[in-house]
Amino acid sequence: MDDFKEKLIHLLHYPNVSWTFVFNLLKRDPTLQSLYQLQIPTSKQQNFLVRAINHDNPSAQTSILLHPEIIHEQIRQYKTNDIAVITIFDKEYPNNLKEIYQPPWALFAKGDLTLLEKEPKLAVVGSRQATQYGKNAIRLIFPELIEQGVLIVSGLAMGIDTLAHEHAIKNGGQTIAVIAGGIYHIYPKENISLAVNMMKTQLVLSEYPPDTKPQRWHFPSRNRIISGLAAGTLIIEAKRKSGSLITANFAVNEGRDVFSLPGSIFNPYSGGTNELIQQGAKLVTNAKDILEEIRIDHH
Repeated sequence: MDDFKEKLIHLLHYPNVSWTFVFNLLKRDPTLQSLYQLQIPTSKQQNFLVRAINHDNPSAQTSILLHPEIIHEQIRQYKTNDIAVITIFDKEYPNNLKEIYQPPWALFAKGDLTLLEKEPKLAVVGSRQATQYGKNAIRLIFPELIEQGVLIVSGLAMGIDTLAHEHAIKNGGQTIAVIAGGIYHIYPKENISLAVNMMKTQLVLSEYPPDTKPQRWHFPSRNRIISGLAAGTLIIEAKRKSGSLITANFAVNEGRDVFSLPGSIFNPYSGGTNELIQQGAKLVTNAKDILEEIRIDHH
């Protein structure tokens, strides 16, 4: 790993470092020469306080100062744990993702990295409470998408996201999960075995270092990566105000296709998807409705 890349990754391990902070620092100091002399203002104090878990007694948490050596040691362990770090300056970084607003400075990745190059990708998101209708729709639409080589991107949440990953795998396809928090802290717990399985044969990505615990704001912010990786986003079921609609809005703002599954006016989980269709999302009744759009984009 070259010196600059290591410094950039190092910087991302400091608590409370925002996207804009990194941007401004790189503008002032493009090679990050000054990194180790930096005073990064945290929300409460100058010192980098992290929770270090005492391994003999996980419940005893002690605060320690975060020294460069500790971070170097963490970064060295990623290789041992087969975690790759792809920065925005690396050639493996997906082009689609570079075009979004505030693209992640780095992706911490575990699994099959060749999936990043595979096109076309379709983001599939929806309610955490999937109804039978949503499940049936995935069963109907996925086999043909997968057969045509579409890679499924989702967020490893309960409900529609989980079904999207599972049905991609079940149909012999490929799938990428973009998670909130770091790779060592899979959320929700119910999806740990799915995530572990995906780290072997598929791909799990996060913009946060592996030891980052998921925070509430990580969820909406990772949605820009889910839609950013893909040519289009399919919303299966969503209430009128939901995280899935945030993902759809990111897709619209990046000029990507938005597909929406229509539903009953009596089903609250179709409120959001029907509204998207009113706003111009493409109504989807089968795989062809999606394939004709994302194929055109890529040929």
